[in-house]
Amino acid sequence: MATRNLWTKEELILAFNLYLKIPFGKMHSTNKDIIHLASLIGRTSNSVAIRLVNFASVDPALQARGIKGMDGGKNIVKPIWDEFFYNQEELVFLSEQILAQKENTSIENKYKELLFDIKDLKGEMVTREVKTRVNQSVFREMVLANYASKCAITGIDIPQLLLASHIIPWSKNEKERLNPENGICLSPLYDRAFDKGIIAINTNYEIILSTELKKKKDSPFFNNHFASIENRKIIEPQSYLPRKEFLEYHLDSIFLK
Repeated sequence: MATRNLWTKEELILAFNLYLKIPFGKMHSTNKDIIHLASLIGRTSNSVAIRLVNFASVDPALQARGIKGMDGGKNIVKPIWDEFFYNQEELVFLSEQILAQKENTSIENKYKELLFDIKDLKGEMVTREVKTRVNQSVFREMVLANYASKCAITGIDIPQLLLASHIIPWSKNEKERLNPENGICLSPLYDRAFDKGIIAINTNYEIILSTELKKKKDSPFFNNHFASIENRKIIEPQSYLPRKEFLEYHLDSIFLK
C-alpha cells in the first residue's frame, strides 16, 4: 500500500501544468482547478495543492522575490522543473496532451476553436501548428493568471479584451517563448503599441513613450490614451515580474526611441 502514495511522473507533469496557470496565492485545496485535477488523478485536493507549493520552492523567479514554497517535496518536483527549464515547449505540450487524455478527449478536440483552420495542412506541418497554437494558448493562461486577468497598464479586467504580450517576440527567442517573465498582460491597443515599439517599459517598470508617439501630443487620441500613462508604473504581477534583460532587449531592438 505504501507505493500507492508515490507520485508518478505523469501526475507531476499535470501538477506542473496547473502550477503555471494559477497564481501562488491561489494554490489552496479549495481552488476549483486544484479540485478538478485532484479528481482526474485520484488524489486529494490538499495533496495536489502541496505539490504546487513544492514547485514554488524550486522556482527561481519566486525565490528572487522572497516568495517561499514548501521545501518538503522539493526533490520530487525538481526534475520536472529542470526538464521544463531546458525544454519548455516540449513539456508544456506534453502536459496538455496528458491533461486532454485524462479528460477523455483529444488535444485536437479540446482546442478545436484554435485549430479550426488547419484541416488542409499535412504531416509535420499539422503537428507543428497544433503544438504552436496550444503552447501559445497556455502562455496566455500563464500571463493572465500572473496579472490576475488585468491589463498591466489600464487595469481592464475583462479577459476577452486581454492579450499575453511577448517582450522578446515569439520568433526571436525560442528558449524563452513560454517563460512567464517574458510576458505582460495588455489590452489590444497597448499590446499593439508595445509590439510595434511605440511604447516601452523600462527596467524600473515605468511606461515610456516613443519620440514618434510624442509628435502626436496635441491630438485628442494622445491625451485620451497615452498622456496619462507616461512614466506610470505597470500594475505589479502576482509572481513573475518582467525580466529586466528582456525589457532591455525590447528597449534596444524594438522601441522607437
